Amino acid sequence: MADLDDLRSRWLRTLLAAREDDSRAVSPDRYGDALLERWSEPQRRYHTVDHLAAVLDHVDVLEKYAADPAAVRLAAWFHDAVYLPDRSTNEERSARLAERALPEAGVPAGRTAEVARLVRLTVTHDPADDDRNGQVLCDADLAILAAPPSAYAAYTAAVREEYHFVPNDAFRSGRSAVLRQLLDLPRLFRTPYGQEKWEATARYNLAAELEMLSLPSGPSA
Repeated sequence: MADLDDLRSRWLRTLLAAREDDSRAVSPDRYGDALLERWSEPQRRYHTVDHLAAVLDHVDVLEKYAADPAAVRLAAWFHDAVYLPDRSTNEERSARLAERALPEAGVPAGRTAEVARLVRLTVTHDPADDDRNGQVLCDADLAILAAPPSAYAAYTAAVREEYHFVPNDAFRSGRSAVLRQLLDLPRLFRTPYGQEKWEATARYNLAAELEMLSLPSGPSA
């Protein structure tokens, strides 16, 4: 499991780098703890503090491609801050949470708007060619798709656990649609690093999972 103290330290560094020098801003620790509580909610199996830490690690790798690394890191913290598997409004609610919390924490209006835009972009993971911040966040969020076989299998199992309430046939159909949508993108990864290091492996993993989902399922229990 991710080191929560390390995540608190990373949050502190990120927020202090992102906000204006405003002595009236509420202590940044308050917001970091509140976010970690959200990321630790019991309904989560994949979208956990481990996922948050992994996305932040990938942002560190891709930082040089971002126009505003601080905004991208804040967006990573907020991008799944609201997560209920049975809802389709998680990204919008997460963006609105950022729009409420970040001004209180001393983050300038322009950067707050950019963070919220980036969070909403994770609905499609399809940033524009000139959207450097969006490319970094989306690549960092999708990097799990290029994981080694055992880690990719653990990821898919965790996703299935999050959707435990969905019948098998419906899940296979919905998951297959998501995989096809990703495979239909001209490029899964938009940064030069992501294209070189992750693209081929991710497409292999997605295609293999899609093929497995297309196999006939066994008899119902």
